[in-house]
Amino acid sequence: MARLRDCLLRLTVTIRSLLFWSLVYCYCGLCASVYLLKLLWSIGKGPAQTFRRAAREHPPACLNDPSLGTHCYVRIKDSGLRFHYVAAGERGKPLMLLLHGFPEFWYSWRHQLREFKSEYRVVALDLRGYGETDAPIHRENYKLDCLITDIKDILDSLGYSKCVLIGHDWGGMIAWLIAICYPEMVMKLIVINFPHPNVFTEYILRHPAQLFKSSHYYFFQIPWFPEFMFSINDFKALKHLFTSQSTGIGRKGCRLTTEDLEAYIYVFSQPGALSGPINHYRNIFSCLPLKHHMVTIPTLLLWGEKDAFMEVEMAEVTKIYVKNYFRLTILSEVSHWLQQEQPDIVNKLIWTFLKEETRKKD
Repeated sequence: MARLRDCLLRLTVTIRSLLFWSLVYCYCGLCASVYLLKLLWSIGKGPAQTFRRAAREHPPACLNDPSLGTHCYVRIKDSGLRFHYVAAGERGKPLMLLLHGFPEFWYSWRHQLREFKSEYRVVALDLRGYGETDAPIHRENYKLDCLITDIKDILDSLGYSKCVLIGHDWGGMIAWLIAICYPEMVMKLIVINFPHPNVFTEYILRHPAQLFKSSHYYFFQIPWFPEFMFSINDFKALKHLFTSQSTGIGRKGCRLTTEDLEAYIYVFSQPGALSGPINHYRNIFSCLPLKHHMVTIPTLLLWGEKDAFMEVEMAEVTKIYVKNYFRLTILSEVSHWLQQEQPDIVNKLIWTFLKEETRKKD
């Protein structure tokens, strides 16, 4: 009887795995078909415009603004990778480590670099494969284990054993994982617009609306085509993410200036600059859900209600995975790009969380 039960359990796991990967690959194919139609439509309207790319040899002045901090580099001994970061605030102060999302880089934290340097050593990192940080060629180099180890090694290289860890979007995913795997490294955890990883994987399988909103996760599984689609029409898709009515910063928000937008396009228009960031997504389905998933760190989750990529219901469910103080703040009429769209409100909420005493839940 016990043997039969084991056989049935293994069969159930196998069937679920087959169904899961069937869903992944079917949706990959569907997304590829949709984007191929978009490409053909664009070529039909104007082939010259579709394949036009402006030359961008020099970075916009805002990327070298001294008020944001100092550009620094650190080479990790074990991986051999060189990481780029911008640091503000005096050395020796408590460390605040900022992890950006996609398609962003250290500059998405410009408002926080200026705000928190009075009391923290603020470090805004370019993640593996982004910006001026080294970008390994193979997709296997972007597994979640590698990304987690990067943060641990960077902390060691900076001479710190603990930090206040803040992550947005994909950087929020990594921040959750660091808090789960290395809780001793995190004094307080702040995540912006990304739920606990297990909430995300469970919710996406049960809610078609979230499956649709996360279509880029599936599209990015395809080799080279996503990079190509981002680059056509002089990176129109990148501009669209930040400025369109459906996915961009809201009307009442702090909109990106022309120079801000040009900074993003400059970084991602460099040769091979899109492959590293998209490779982050090409391993995700083999890494989730997590075996260990509880968070024991005081946690603040900030959420833009008008996020075009994440259903707000996931934010509410996240609290069951935090066995410590947990605060959720949902900002109405605010998009996915929370820390850039409403920097004053976000900074105030972070200050409040950092200064208050937090007691562990029973």
